[in-house]
Amino acid sequence: MSERAVKAIELVKWFGEGAAKTYAVKGISFEANFGEMLYIVGPSGSGKTTLLSMISGILRPNSGTVVIHGQEIWKLGNNAIADFRLNTIGFVFQDYHLFPKLTTLENVAIPLILKKQDWKKAMDTAMEFLEVVELKERASLPPLKLSGGEQQRVAIARAIVSRPDILILDEPTASLDGNTGKKILGFVKENVLNEHRCILIVTHDSRIFEYADRMIKMEDGKIVEVLSGGFDEE
Repeated sequence: MSERAVKAIELVKWFGEGAAKTYAVKGISFEANFGEMLYIVGPSGSGKTTLLSMISGILRPNSGTVVIHGQEIWKLGNNAIADFRLNTIGFVFQDYHLFPKLTTLENVAIPLILKKQDWKKAMDTAMEFLEVVELKERASLPPLKLSGGEQQRVAIARAIVSRPDILILDEPTASLDGNTGKKILGFVKENVLNEHRCILIVTHDSRIFEYADRMIKMEDGKIVEVLSGGFDEE
């Protein structure tokens, strides 16, 4: 699909005031399409995670705007933004954010419960998505009984269980060894990416660059280069 999934327009974010003011993002604009896996890469402190947080409706920009699937999200009120995130955006955090006292199945079902779906239906749907990430047989286990790669796949299942248009992964391989990281990203590209979904990934892990369709390189809060396809490890 060529339809734009995400459009960032002149995004600016600073922290602090006066002499302590520090710019994390300095007037960034870009577009992402449905059907593509777009990487945002750069060294630590380049503004990647701040940019991701503004795109996902978590952190309000000081200026500029974000349009997702035709909706200018920062014109919404706080409650509307929260609802929009719940229904449109799936977010996989760097440290997974799984609940240790819940089973794997219950962790996946959380977005459906938040949407007030019937408990049994939520559990049935969550089981379907555990099957998508090939963890159906681990449904009754708590997260601490899973490997790091398995926990990452549970986090991905939870992020996609409500069928979001936009999936965002923040440093998805940071806690994984190289082979496991490659398996996870290969799995995501093969089984999660489709023509109705856009996947944005923030990473500095060159081992997984080969799975990107396009790549935005950031330095010092700015985009310095946009590259398309054919990436290898650096």
